[in-house]
Amino acid sequence: DKTVSLRKDLSEMHEWITQAEEEYLERDFEYKTPDELQKAVEELKRAKEEAMQKEVKVKLITDSVNNFIAKAPPAAHEALKKELDVLITSYQKLCSRLNGKWKTLEEVWACWRELLSYLDAENKWLNEVELKLKATENVQGGAEEISEALDSLEHLMRHPEDNRNQIRELAQTLTDGGILDELINEKLEKFNTRWEELQQEAVRRQKSLEQNIQSAQETDKTLRLIQESLAVIDKQLTAYTADRVDAAQVPQEAQ
Repeated sequence: DKTVSLRKDLSEMHEWITQAEEEYLERDFEYKTPDELQKAVEELKRAKEEAMQKEVKVKLITDSVNNFIAKAPPAAHEALKKELDVLITSYQKLCSRLNGKWKTLEEVWACWRELLSYLDAENKWLNEVELKLKATENVQGGAEEISEALDSLEHLMRHPEDNRNQIRELAQTLTDGGILDELINEKLEKFNTRWEELQQEAVRRQKSLEQNIQSAQETDKTLRLIQESLAVIDKQLTAYTADRVDAAQVPQEAQ
């Protein structure tokens, strides 16, 4: 009869809800690779959309039960009404939980993509540092040329810490949730090691360039003093020559 048919519809819908809960909400997920995480986001999105599509069926069952109750004897009302209320509550709860989990995973995926973006930006900067260190390895020229090389290196090293802080925070957020933790730790260890090595090399290079500038300035000063001294001697010798003074008659240094 109609009661049996309605109870069958209610039971089938309950089974579908239970199956969806077991499949998407009660199963333990582990995300060790980006592919696993991305597939989980897509899977949850499909599940959420499928659940929303079931709203039509739930509405049809609700209308059928309400129509039956309106015509059936009062004795048949209570049990069916209770079953319908349980179904509607379970369905709404399922939709809410699926939507919440999907949004959470979407945020996690966005967090991972953002982490990759910051790592890429910082590694590009580290590539520039490497090239700059090679370029300043053997600077030719005087104090001015070396000073320009030092200024260029110091300007590059005045790099804000913002990106590195973001990398640290995003990585912490993901690994705290046990998501991609092995991969993230590996990437961070590689990045931090490279960052520290290049920072230390840059500090050494800056000190070396500063010493080279000082040496070049001292050399320039010595050469200037020699030139000034030679100019004085040249003037004296020119005067001696003009006066036809014999070499034996002038001071030893002039000879």
